[in-house]
Amino acid sequence: MTDTAAIARIESPANGHPELARSLTAPGLIAIGLGATIGAGIFVLTGTAAAQYAGPALSLSFVIGGMACGFVGLCYAELAAMIPEAGSTYTYTRATLGVFPAWIIGWDLVLEFALAAATVAVGWSGYAQSLAADFGLTLPAALSGAPGDGGWLNLPAVGIVLALTALLTRSTRDASLINGLLVVAKIAIILAFVGVGAVHLQPSLWHPFVPENAGTFGSYGWSGVFRGAAVVFFAFIGFETVATAAGECRAPQRDAPAGLIGSLAISTVLYVAVAAVLTGLVPYRELDVADPIAKAIDRLALPSFAIVIKIGALIGLTTSALTALYGQGRIFFAMARDGLLPPLFCRVDPATRAPVSSQVVIGLFTAAVAGLVPIDILGELVSIGTLLAFSLVCAIVLILRRTDPGRPRPFRVPAATPIAVLGILSCVILMASLPPDTWIRLALWLVIGLAIYAGYGRRNARLTREG
Repeated sequence: MTDTAAIARIESPANGHPELARSLTAPGLIAIGLGATIGAGIFVLTGTAAAQYAGPALSLSFVIGGMACGFVGLCYAELAAMIPEAGSTYTYTRATLGVFPAWIIGWDLVLEFALAAATVAVGWSGYAQSLAADFGLTLPAALSGAPGDGGWLNLPAVGIVLALTALLTRSTRDASLINGLLVVAKIAIILAFVGVGAVHLQPSLWHPFVPENAGTFGSYGWSGVFRGAAVVFFAFIGFETVATAAGECRAPQRDAPAGLIGSLAISTVLYVAVAAVLTGLVPYRELDVADPIAKAIDRLALPSFAIVIKIGALIGLTTSALTALYGQGRIFFAMARDGLLPPLFCRVDPATRAPVSSQVVIGLFTAAVAGLVPIDILGELVSIGTLLAFSLVCAIVLILRRTDPGRPRPFRVPAATPIAVLGILSCVILMASLPPDTWIRLALWLVIGLAIYAGYGRRNARLTREG
């Protein structure tokens, strides 16, 4: 089957496959992107990356990550406008490289989205417990953290995942409206933190801006800046979620590029500002906690403002987890629609037009991970999965420019070859900056995926049987 024929099959609404409701517009997509992007990256991983890797130079880590995402975002915009279908990178890979590569990247996206939601849920738990402590309420240690963090189960993290999963079994329009309202509140509170924090900055905490390397790769110094960029790259998966929503846009060729590029630009500016303020309020070595902004606000001795900011962090993390779970449900839907997963996962509720079964299964899995796995392991796994998917997006743009040059492109990447190559190189460099243990965990995850493909997907893939 040619690439053009494969893409035409994907786009056709008359292919006998269930369809999702098309109710989203560009502002809704930008809100989804900001909901996914402005969450754990600002409220959780800034602390870990500053304390362990980059120090005050964390702002540079976000600039590097934002530049890499800029290259990838342009490539995503071209593909989302060309192939406006649920499934994101998985769909693009299926149309250009075939079923088996599509399975690999789809399985990688399961890792990316599900663990992203779990990571955010753990951060949400940290802020919720910090806020509760302000009112004299505490959970038993056994229910306040994962086994690797001194507890038995992170109960608040499990609870928020299950609550958001219940919301996502309703219509996309309902979830999008709630998400949009929460995103507006979240950005307002982040701007308030930046404004108030800037008044209380201690510039001496920024010196040295790039701390001297501690003797190992990635532990401060410039290698730490790049490792910090790789770790916080997790923070930029928001526009991946926008791409998964392209199949639910009213005018995807126009709205998808606007949603992708708009959400990336806004979130990058906010990340750099928050990182600068955070490391100017608290010594960076003290930021290795699940709720670094709460720690910074507590230093200001403004109790009422601290409560507002912690509530804002909870709102931000809620929208981030919501959109990550949303994206994962759509990936499962797309893979099951093609026969790579059981048909249970592509059933659409006749009333809400939402993939309820897919959403419930991924919600239960994510809740279990959030309750039992420490946040540092989760964050690194999400970053490497995201980088792998993003590098493939850039490669697909190059492939389609050569194999299908005449196809209409409502949005075209300017200087496509150098932009796509820079995107691939940026992702590979950041992946190489991650610890070896993260690569081993990624390899094990892919081995599990290969076993599932061999046992089920290869025999049931519709495109294999039809073409």
